[in-house]
Amino acid sequence: MTTPSAANSARFFTEAIRDGAVWTVRDADGMPAPMNASGERAMPFWSLRTRAERVREISPEYHPFEVVSIPLDDFQTKWLPGLSRDGLKVGVNWAGARATGYDLSPEEVETRLDIERASGGHPGIKRIEGTAGSLPLRHPSA
Repeated sequence: MTTPSAANSARFFTEAIRDGAVWTVRDADGMPAPMNASGERAMPFWSLRTRAERVREISPEYHPFEVVSIPLDDFQTKWLPGLSRDGLKVGVNWAGARATGYDLSPEEVETRLDIERASGGHPGIKRIEGTAGSLPLRHPSA
């Protein structure tokens, strides 16, 4: 059974690739990076503006923030390496009044975005380029 957090996490990659952007929140002091239950700091990102706005509306801690867009290319080439250098996790599609969900390493986020892009939006399918064109191959574990 898929949990809501797992489903939100999976949608992050599909929607970010499809729309070419991710969303976060900021105020005059920058972006939040709250500590999770494991004692690690994570910076939240969402795949849709509406997801970020919803958390901002229902979570008192996020009311002061504004929702901002980051082009996916910038997210992958600038933000993910920076988060990795700073030892931060990536909070993906947090939801609810407590703004909770999965926190992933920047490297895992990069890998999953690459997999989603290579699959053409079809998780579990890998495309191999060859002289005959692009052939979809289903991964054995999919």
